[in-house]
Amino acid sequence: MAPFIYQIPEWTGQEGLIEIQQRTRILFLCTGNSCRSQMAEGWVRHLKDDVIEARSAGIEVHGLNQRAVAVMAEAGVDISGHESTHVNDHLSIRFDYVITVCGHADENCPAFPGDTKVVYRGFDDPPKLAENETDEEKILGHYRRVRDEIREYIETLPESL
Repeated sequence: MAPFIYQIPEWTGQEGLIEIQQRTRILFLCTGNSCRSQMAEGWVRHLKDDVIEARSAGIEVHGLNQRAVAVMAEAGVDISGHESTHVNDHLSIRFDYVITVCGHADENCPAFPGDTKVVYRGFDDPPKLAENETDEEKILGHYRRVRDEIREYIETLPESL
């Protein structure tokens, strides 16, 4: 994102212009805003909050996945206070990027105002991966793998966009 140039007011006793770096605004979008997009938002707030302003939403609203909350907490990231929101609640917000984290969200992503760029970066769906598992540790293993893959991606932002 381009910096904002600000003219210092005369009354301050200083002269000139200062450059204010604005954070890159990113919306992470998935089908239900319950797991992958929530993890992505949590990682950004934990790792990149100084350079990225993150939000997440879904094409639908499924509520917060408690296993996603648990595995993020294991990694030191608290997303328990996040809420599942619908993408329509964010359409009036100017984002620099909308990152779709699943194919369904990418195919159904609405148009956003301004010059918002839509970027697809899909991740496996932990509940889908775990649907045939009966052992809780194996179930959580799927969530942990996707959590770690999302973290690796977030660590590349915003430079990789």
